[in-house]
Amino acid sequence: MRVVLQKVLWARVEVNDVVVGEIGPGLCLLVGISREDTSEDVRYMANKIPNLRVFPDAEGKLNLSLIDVKGSILAISQFTLFGDCSRGRRPSFSNAASPELAHKFFEEFLHELKKVGLDVQTGRFQAHMKLSLCNDGPITLILDSKEVLNK
Repeated sequence: MRVVLQKVLWARVEVNDVVVGEIGPGLCLLVGISREDTSEDVRYMANKIPNLRVFPDAEGKLNLSLIDVKGSILAISQFTLFGDCSRGRRPSFSNAASPELAHKFFEEFLHELKKVGLDVQTGRFQAHMKLSLCNDGPITLILDSKEVLNK
């Protein structure tokens, strides 16, 4: 499971020019599910992300988590995070999970995040979406469950 995490002042996603998800301060997550992912990957990411200390404390140091600041999450499923551009000019998406598996694990991920008490918004699975955000910092991180779980 691969996630591009951006600390945002706000983020919004539209489908057919209708806003379907919107948050204020928090994290915007682009979430990719690989064909090798399991529920263990989902649980790892759902525990890691809300506890990452990427928000400033009173002294300006990144010591606070999303839970600490009571922020929100906008999570967007994005199979293109597993695009392989190493050969040719057209990306291969053979490492991405099937739509059925990706949808199952994405919903499981959202459920795990909500269990922590977070406000979690999302786009629409497999839809063409327009994502707007204001990156704060900017802080952008790339997390990959396989880099930790396969060590």
